[in-house]
Amino acid sequence: MDVSVVVPTLNGREQLTACLDALAANAPAAEVIVVNGPSADGTSGMVRDRDDVDVLVEIDERNVNVARNAGLDRASGDVVAFVDYALAVEEGWFAALREGIAAVPADGDRRGGVTGPTHRQLRAGVTTENAEVREIRDREVRYFNGGNVAFRREAVEGIDGFDEYLRTGGARDAAHRLAGLDYEVAWRPGMCVRRELEADGGRKERDWRWRYRSLAYRLVKNYGLRPGVVYRLLRHAGDDAVEGLQGVARGERRPSSWFASGRDVVRGGLRGTADGLLARLRDREPRRNPNGWSRRTDRAVTVDDRR
Repeated sequence: MDVSVVVPTLNGREQLTACLDALAANAPAAEVIVVNGPSADGTSGMVRDRDDVDVLVEIDERNVNVARNAGLDRASGDVVAFVDYALAVEEGWFAALREGIAAVPADGDRRGGVTGPTHRQLRAGVTTENAEVREIRDREVRYFNGGNVAFRREAVEGIDGFDEYLRTGGARDAAHRLAGLDYEVAWRPGMCVRRELEADGGRKERDWRWRYRSLAYRLVKNYGLRPGVVYRLLRHAGDDAVEGLQGVARGERRPSSWFASGRDVVRGGLRGTADGLLARLRDREPRRNPNGWSRRTDRAVTVDDRR
């Protein structure tokens, strides 16, 4: 079993260094492919100075799904893993990956991939994750962290890689499409990665418009504009609205900010619904990916291939 590890990165030189160090220590047999967005922090020079990176791909787009597909373009392994530059694989990660991919599912589905938890270092200790599985229509969707997952090549090519329309939510979209093709993504606790606490506490301002544009797009694209899809969108919006109002009541947010977020939710949801319907018409195959890996060959600006 040959494993290629794709590491998309953008302006994260220090974190990428730790990520590559961990891969060199814990997965020395893997082929490592770094896909660098238009970084301005010396990432390219740092990667070229290392002897443990097999391929450096430079792209000019700030879209992680484009970067993932660009890495898939260059990967030679029959298993392709994706690791976020801000994460460091832990001891036992590579063995858990190989064991998880090789295992045969008990429920008759095909083994498409394997994923695992993320340890986050907090001031009060370490927190981790559990597997997330949901029933949607007749599918058992097994979600995964797009920064810690490995696929059999036939599975990731079967769904035509990641949907480049999406700026966020690409991994969740892929989970729906894998389930639609009866591929299982297994959970292996030993396939663990680590994230240290960022300087700002790891909290980022949400882009509400793209959050709901992505959510509506992937639900409508994969399932159509059905009552269950509309219900899920409204339920998510209602939950977020209540949470926002609670923030206003606590004095953490201004009412004007809450109204502006609501406007972005509506606009994003409507745009995502329209684009999801169009995407569903453009690709009627079960893979549901009109903006996928096979649709273009011009992602790379330059490629430094040392193999």
